[in-house]
Amino acid sequence: VGTGVASMITCSIEGSILNMGYVIAGESVSSGFKVKHTCWLQPPRRVSTRQDSGQLGSVGGGQAAELYGAGLGGQTVIAGTQNLNGQSVFSVAPVKGVMDPGKTQDFTVTFSPDHESLYFSDRLQVVLFEKKISHQILLKGAAREHMMFVEGGDPLDVPVESLTVIPVFDPKHREASSRPGPPSPEAEELRPILVALDYIQFDTDTPAPPATRELQVGCIRTTQPSPKKTVEFSLDSVTSLQHKGFSIEPSRGSVERGQTKTITISWVPPADFDPDHPLMVSALLQLRGDVKETYKVIFVAQVVTGP
Repeated sequence: VGTGVASMITCSIEGSILNMGYVIAGESVSSGFKVKHTCWLQPPRRVSTRQDSGQLGSVGGGQAAELYGAGLGGQTVIAGTQNLNGQSVFSVAPVKGVMDPGKTQDFTVTFSPDHESLYFSDRLQVVLFEKKISHQILLKGAAREHMMFVEGGDPLDVPVESLTVIPVFDPKHREASSRPGPPSPEAEELRPILVALDYIQFDTDTPAPPATRELQVGCIRTTQPSPKKTVEFSLDSVTSLQHKGFSIEPSRGSVERGQTKTITISWVPPADFDPDHPLMVSALLQLRGDVKETYKVIFVAQVVTGP
């Protein structure tokens, strides 16, 4: 008579996603996780790591970023945007190790983007005996050339991009923006953000709660010397938005390095609102840090009949 005991290998990452957050392009950030051999009755386990980007090979030199591709043995591999220099944007150390029963193995993931992108990703596999996949972890990260970012809203693009470097402005606009005097409207890029709000109306006499969404304004921690230690933000047209049923809190403020601040957007349809025609308005969100960036926030609000 005997009892079989399953080999138990646990991972400290919850949800199988390791998000490295925002980094200034050209800098790096590291984060660690642990893998533990919890079964005392099992012998030591050889553990190793492999990344899907390594199975796809180099994707630098202006080639398009791969999201899905054929790996070794025909298996599906997943890798998002990679570095332009062909080096993996995520590195893991150590690559191999041995776990004794009851012991843990520490791994360090380093995120080192060489250009701006919101879609850096890779899949990391923790492998036992070089063949059995114990855990799969999706690595994610974003990079900006400047110290500020805005998160939230509804997607306006797809999470895939060409690795060809495309300038933000054409040379004429760059030349014009460097001249003294106020910049021309064409010289400033307006980054769109879509925020859709659904006010759920129930068939009762009780007023429904406001439709609510959030935006996150962040200031990236950096090793670069900069006189600016914070990012300041402000949203215009607040009074006009209030007349249309919107509430924005806060409409202005500042964010310290390494921190984020939440802008809460609420909407209740005004008395003259026509439920057959969704409301669409916009406002400009300005961020000031090492540079000034302007976002065009497009609000689309409608009434939805609840159950």
